[in-house]
Amino acid sequence: MTQTEGERQLEDAGQGRPCLCESYARITERASLAGARWLGRAEQDLAEEAATSGMKYALDQLPIDGRVVIGAADDGAKLAIGERVGAGGEPVDLALDPLEGRGVVARGGNGAMSMIAVGEPGSMLALPDMYMRKMAVGPVARGRIDLRNPAAENLAAIAEAFGRNVNDITTIILDRPRHHDLIEEIRQAGARIKLIQDGDVTASISAAIRGTNDHLAIGIGGTRQAVLSAAALRCLGGELQAQLWPTSRREIDLAREHGIDDVERLFMTDDLISGEVIVAATGVSNGDLLRGVRFLADSARTHSLVMCTRCNWVRFIDGIHFFARERREEVRLL
Repeated sequence: MTQTEGERQLEDAGQGRPCLCESYARITERASLAGARWLGRAEQDLAEEAATSGMKYALDQLPIDGRVVIGAADDGAKLAIGERVGAGGEPVDLALDPLEGRGVVARGGNGAMSMIAVGEPGSMLALPDMYMRKMAVGPVARGRIDLRNPAAENLAAIAEAFGRNVNDITTIILDRPRHHDLIEEIRQAGARIKLIQDGDVTASISAAIRGTNDHLAIGIGGTRQAVLSAAALRCLGGELQAQLWPTSRREIDLAREHGIDDVERLFMTDDLISGEVIVAATGVSNGDLLRGVRFLADSARTHSLVMCTRCNWVRFIDGIHFFARERREEVRLL
């Protein structure tokens, strides 16, 4: 019996050194368990600090020689850009967000998560800490969009890809004053709109996974979120396009310091991250994509998403974490 191409890829993925992709779920689980304790307590800085400390502790137990490429922008902060983490081993570059949606956690809202992306050394584009204009779609609409075109044209192309009308397409946008004109443009085009308070990485992933009934994530967000979104969409077969959105002359100069002379350059998915990619994310609060942490009498339950291009799979993981060796609490089915 002959092998299929997919079977050959899976066989190749298992050769050589073992892949650590599943181990990265421990990193985001640890961060989510720490951050979720602060749900609804109006302390976004403390929530982020707890999640960051949890993520750093877990990373330092992993057999990697990790370099933070996308992380905290402040020098001296935990998991800042350039920091080395891990117990020693395979060299990797890391893009991470211990608590995506810290404001959501502070308000007790939905859709917060912890996330990490892992790539080969030199695979992630180092970008200045500033805004980017972004558009993300899943595999069905890949190759149909162009960020430089009007929103109405992109929506029509996405609707055609799905074999639907434009008013069947759902667009996710951060609810920010800077998106006022874009929201009006999408409304005029006739598409549905889902406004979110935080979490544009979650939005990009949601647009690439069927069953969420989301088809497009669009708007202006941070460069860190752009790289994380690109990593996830590479695993999911989707597409992300992005452009820097400088708000001052200083930011234009900062982009040039990072080797980007053309601030209007259109970055594609592979420009932001290349090579083999691992992405792990764990829900902090309930969302359309991931369930949040649920604390029980002597344990907690987490819901995670792990993706790996090398192993060529996507997994949802339901984890139960016990807080004591001697326990009476039973394992519960969903």
